[in-house]
Amino acid sequence: MKKFALLALTLLLLGPSTALLGVATLGGTSATAAVCTPGSLNVGPIPDSLTATTRNGETVTLNRTQLTHAATIITVGGQTAGVGRDGVVIALMAALTESTLRMLANTSAYPESANYPNDGNGSDHDSLGLFQMRPASGWGTVSELMDPDYQARAFYGGESGPNYPSPRGLLDIPGWQHMDPGEAAQAVEVSAYPDRYQNYQPVAEAILAALTRPAPSGHGGDSGEAPVVPETTRIVFPLPEGTWVRTSPFGWRSDPITGERRFHAGSDFAAPDGTPIYAVADGVVVRADYTDAGGGVIVVEHTVHSERVASMYVHMWSHGFHVVEGDTVAAGQHIGDVGSSGHSTGPHLHLQIHPGGAGAEAVDSDTWLTQHGAEGITGGEAAPATCTAGGA
Repeated sequence: MKKFALLALTLLLLGPSTALLGVATLGGTSATAAVCTPGSLNVGPIPDSLTATTRNGETVTLNRTQLTHAATIITVGGQTAGVGRDGVVIALMAALTESTLRMLANTSAYPESANYPNDGNGSDHDSLGLFQMRPASGWGTVSELMDPDYQARAFYGGESGPNYPSPRGLLDIPGWQHMDPGEAAQAVEVSAYPDRYQNYQPVAEAILAALTRPAPSGHGGDSGEAPVVPETTRIVFPLPEGTWVRTSPFGWRSDPITGERRFHAGSDFAAPDGTPIYAVADGVVVRADYTDAGGGVIVVEHTVHSERVASMYVHMWSHGFHVVEGDTVAAGQHIGDVGSSGHSTGPHLHLQIHPGGAGAEAVDSDTWLTQHGAEGITGGEAAPATCTAGGA
């Protein structure tokens, strides 16, 4: 009976098609060295060089040192909640434009900057490093800004950034996800030449594709080929800390709308309308559409400890999607916004976790996240027993 109820609800929310989308694997690289990261957006072997073409047709060749700095930017972005691949591309665009991914000293303004590891000498006012950040503008000290990891964290910003709340990093720019990538880079850099960042978007995307490598899932599709789903090393609670409360748990209950006894295959977390929804792990979006029952639904496939796992996010408004089918996402990436569409009594996230993939039975997502040490899971409280808002 329980299996039947689970299957019925899964079909209701998923709709008729749950076909998985494959993502093409990248070609091999010539390097023997690898950078291993403890977070998302895992960096693989770093090539000796990489050649790419800018938007205006210029050929750019980057060496291993420049690509190692790119790996740092990717790694820090993967470890920073809310950044995701889009944010990493913007950061790479900014660093390519400002320094061509070189760690630049500036002996004219700060002679001591030459005492730190660097890739050359710059001369733009008192700017330093990959992103040409200025101590006089509050970005940090000379010693801090001569550290590539520090500069990357400062560029991304947010409450965990060393520069919070000012000067603003990417996460401090309202609505950066909806901006043109070049405009978002300019919003952080505040350059006198705002139109130059967009030229490097193709190069940034080529770097990200070359340096990151999703792990094979080991599960074949109808074609006999295994879709490539990233092996995640990070699990994140899907809502920002302090924004949510637990309302309706996984299991049997009286439906809050019909009053009928039904099996609730997800966990409900009430949050204000428009609250960002994060991907719980690295993965590939296999569904992002709108249904009568679930409203806005996003399904992401992951590989967790070599096991295929699907996460389902339900009840977004039609305008609350930030991803489309086929997108590769990172743990903590902003993929949607909380809504109250479909079978819902108020703004909330209905979250389902399906070990084995989207077609498999759901488990208690709250328990699964706890067992996997999800970051931020202790940030919410249980709602009073009489609470009916934000569930269904």
